[in-house]
Order: sequence, then structure tokens, then C-alpha cells
Amino acid sequence: MPDSQIRNSESRQHPAPEEFHILRTSADKDFSNLLFLCCQIVRAKVSALVVLENGKTWINSTYGSPPEEFNTDATLWEQVLENDEIYIFGPEDLLTSGMEHESLIAVPVITETGEKLGVIALFDPEDQDLDSNQKRSLKLLVNQILTLIAFKKQNNQFQRVQQDLEQRYRELEKFASVVSHDIKSPLANIISLVDLLKEENEGKFDEEARQYIEFLSQASHSLRSYVDGLLVFYRSERILENGEEDVNLHDFFKTITNLYTVNPDVEIIYPENGVLKKVNKAALTQIFMNLISNALKYNHKQKRTVEITFSASNEFYEFEVRDNGDGIPEERFDKIFDLFTTLDLNDRDGNPGSGIGLATVKKLLTHMGGNIQIESEPGIGSNFKFQIKRSC
Repeated sequence: MPDSQIRNSESRQHPAPEEFHILRTSADKDFSNLLFLCCQIVRAKVSALVVLENGKTWINSTYGSPPEEFNTDATLWEQVLENDEIYIFGPEDLLTSGMEHESLIAVPVITETGEKLGVIALFDPEDQDLDSNQKRSLKLLVNQILTLIAFKKQNNQFQRVQQDLEQRYRELEKFASVVSHDIKSPLANIISLVDLLKEENEGKFDEEARQYIEFLSQASHSLRSYVDGLLVFYRSERILENGEEDVNLHDFFKTITNLYTVNPDVEIIYPENGVLKKVNKAALTQIFMNLISNALKYNHKQKRTVEITFSASNEFYEFEVRDNGDGIPEERFDKIFDLFTTLDLNDRDGNPGSGIGLATVKKLLTHMGGNIQIESEPGIGSNFKFQIKRSC
């Protein structure tokens, strides 16, 4: 029998608040199966996971009997934790603690860092003279309990980090929105004044002044495009929060392409058949609008064409967006999807790119469980291939 003397409580390790919180909030089923296995090792019919926190005891989980039937007197359990050994108590020890049982096997639950969480109590076991394999088996199950607690702790930490990142992203999104709004308002005035200046003074400026006015106009429109793209990029998180729905491809593409085919030099070919099941339609719309817009802007040919094809595998919806535009050098393939990366080329209207559109496409596809690749040849055109993970 163990020495009944209890050491000074100051000698105990400091409590681990998060571990105790995990034990308090975990469902009984999280540990009851492990308690069942403990019972099988020593052939006991009843067991409990007794937790000790700041001198108080409570029952986390039980097997074979409801929690209210267990005595939670701390003395016996503290003795086991202080000695950090598996003990077998007889009827006299148990009677002193107010427990009417013939015997009890007590297994300490202590972390590797010495934090004393509680005791596995196995009541009236048939096997009381434990061999080395039985002791080892009990300790292995204790390790499984500690592993489960550690996993829950890690998951809690992950959730806190995720919440912190979400909060920071919301703050960044708000900052970007406020700054963009503050830029767009005076920028709109600049664009309007420049256009008015050009209109009212047509033919009055010399060539140098006319070039300055043109540079100012191009820079203003480029900045507006940059600000608009930045807002779309940061608002893409909100797009991904939209619900999923079925999408008829013919109707979907008809709505989008009507925005571009008003120009007679533009031809967009798209699938006439196909239905996507449970996809984020708003995100998909943003993806295609960015890809089609880029295909048409960076195309200096007289006749501009975009061809969209669709296929489906067991895991993905697969699309290709092929154009006859200016093309992209192969050495830039790895960079074009990075935020703010541009090719230092102007579109057909003379405006430089912002390096935001393709970054937004990649961001949306990543969140939708897909990816994107490019094939391109300068002067011939480009083909963007991407996949979206199927949910059903």
C-alpha cells in the first residue's frame, strides 16, 4: 500500500489552464472508449477519468457507471499524482476515502512537462497483480489521452491564429477600402478636369503640351484601374462567402459575353451545354470576367477572339480560355499570377496593367480547390487552363 502522507501542495507543478479547459469542455465520448480499453486490460467493469484542478476534483468521463456515483474526494487522487506511479488500493484505503469498493487501480495522467491532470480509476478489477505488459498497456492508453488533449490544444491554437488572421484581414480590407475611396474621389476630379481641358482647348496646345496632357490622362486612368483592381482583390474574400448553386453554362456565359461582344471586332465562343453542380457562381463570374477582359485588352489584332471550352472529370470541372492576343513570354509564366506583377506592356488603349487581375483569379481558384496553368506564345495568343474541385 502507498504511503498515505500527502506532500505540500506547493511542490506540485503549476496547473495547465488550457488542458483543464479542454477536459472540461470535451464530450464524454472523447475519452470513454479509452476507459473501456483500460477496463479490458485489468478486467474491470467500471472506470472513470478523475481530474484534479487547484485542489478540486471532478469526473470528466466514465465507463460502466454514471458520473454522479463516483466519490470525488481529492486525497486519494493527489497521493497517486504525487508519487507518479500505478497503485492498487485495497478496501481499507477506499473505505477511508468514502468509497465502498473492494479494490482500485489508479493510473496517473501526467504530461511530459510534469503537469498533473488527473487519474484513471479502475474499480474492482479481476486482475490486481499487474504484469509488465498490463502496466505498459495502461501507460500507452494514458499517452493516447494526453495525445488527444494535445491535439485539441493544437486545434484551439490554430483556431485562435485563424481568428486573428481573419481579424487582421478585415482590418486590411477596411484600410484598403478607405484608402481607395480617398484616392478615387480626387482621382475622378482629375480625370474629369483633364478631359474638360482637352475638350475646351482642342487645337490650342502645342505638341509638347498636348503630350503632357495625354500622359496625365493615361496616368489617371491607369491609377483608377489599379485602385479598382485592388478593391476587387481584397473583396474576393467576401465573394468566396457566397452560397453555392447550380450553374447552367450556356446561360452563364451568355450573360458574361454580352458585356464584351457589343464591339463588332470581338468574338467569344463558349460551351452551349453543361451544368456545374453546387459552385460559387459569384467567384466563377469574377474569374471569367478577369480572364476574358485580359484576353481582349492585351490583343492588338483587328479581329479579337476568345474560345472557352469545358470538360469534367470525377474530381474537377476543367476549363480552357484560349485567345489570339499578344501572348506572354515563357520566362514570365511563374510570375504573372503574383500580386502587382506586370509585363511592363500597355493594353490596346495604351494603359499599363495593374498586376492584380490574374492574382485575383489564382486566389479565387485556390480557395475553390483548383489551380491554373498557362500556355502562351508571343504574337500568337495564350491559353489559360484551370480546374475547380467538384463538390458532388
